Amino acid sequence: MDYALKADFTWYVNPGNTIRFGASSIYHTFYPGAMKGLGEETFFNEYILPENYALESGFYASNEQKIGALLTLKYGLRFSMFNNVGPGTVYHYDENHDATDSTTYAKGDFYHTYVQIEPRLGITYVLDERSSVKGSYTRTVQYMQLAQNSTAGTPLDIWFPASPNVKPQLSDLVAVGYFRNFLGNAVEASVEAYYKSQHNTIDFRDHAQLLLNKQLEGELRFGTAKAYGIELMFRKVTGKLTGWVSYTLSKAERKINSINDGDPYPAPYDKPNDLSVVVNYLWGKRIMIGANWVYSTGLPVTFPTGRAVWGNTIVPVYSNRNAYRMPAYHRLDFSVTLKPKDKPQRRWYGEWNLSVYNAYARKNAWAINFVQEPDDPYTTYAEMTYLFSIIPSISYHFKF
Repeated sequence: MDYALKADFTWYVNPGNTIRFGASSIYHTFYPGAMKGLGEETFFNEYILPENYALESGFYASNEQKIGALLTLKYGLRFSMFNNVGPGTVYHYDENHDATDSTTYAKGDFYHTYVQIEPRLGITYVLDERSSVKGSYTRTVQYMQLAQNSTAGTPLDIWFPASPNVKPQLSDLVAVGYFRNFLGNAVEASVEAYYKSQHNTIDFRDHAQLLLNKQLEGELRFGTAKAYGIELMFRKVTGKLTGWVSYTLSKAERKINSINDGDPYPAPYDKPNDLSVVVNYLWGKRIMIGANWVYSTGLPVTFPTGRAVWGNTIVPVYSNRNAYRMPAYHRLDFSVTLKPKDKPQRRWYGEWNLSVYNAYARKNAWAINFVQEPDDPYTTYAEMTYLFSIIPSISYHFKF
């Protein structure tokens, strides 16, 4: 749960300089988890992991400066600060990531602070009336990181705040692009390449104990990550038929010494291919027909590749980290919108919308689990879980 305050200001100094500045502050409350038995015969007492608290603050200033008619610069600086706030308990770990002792802090204590400076720079140069090139560099700091575990098939995602044991993640992003208009500015096209370098990336160790673990930070390992790719976009913006096609070819990987034998492995969010096609058609003056098709490569996952018998227990043997992928994801959405007749004296505006989500009922995998046959523990089969099939809906929107 968050409580936030934010203020943004814009100062138009002159036609060539626009300054933006502001500040924000967010007070975070983290609820790691709780367990409670149900029924009279339960042997579980209520077990609640202690809450964590933090204060995240930031101040920024930027300037958009036009130099002549062709060159525009955008540059700025952001100062950010993250405070861990009591009450809280910090565990201390040895070189084997085992907890040795702990320190407890009282309510209201600011017991740890991170401070970072985040520069930004953007350049746009107009080549002619129809084309331009752009370049940018951005450093960002992420004080809350997501650690994902998919070894068991069912995904488990846990957010971790920065702390004495978890450093904030730093990202440096460089991007360059070429933009051009065609057919009297009816079609916009662009190609953009990017490279992102990340430090203090976190991930869970193999066979991490995740559920209701007070010492969950001891299950984390730290390293680096990188992501790079190229994005293509074609957009038609005029006429009765409008829409766009976008495609991204990319790669994202991590390298953490104590995971995957120190070899790079695909990041949990790695999707080499990502394609979107959006089409809108205005039929007459009142009916808008829309279609949206998306496709992406399945996300990386770790699957069992064998088994071992230990006493009377069958133990799965897993592949390298994220060595397999889920099935590809794709779906088609379809919609029809009926707009009202034009009436100059109308005081309110309303429209009907009929839509179909996942029109051809694609069963996109949410999780794949490996289940033992009840009558034969030496036989295992893969079981796919999906969340939604086709979902039709009708709605009415109005404003006044």
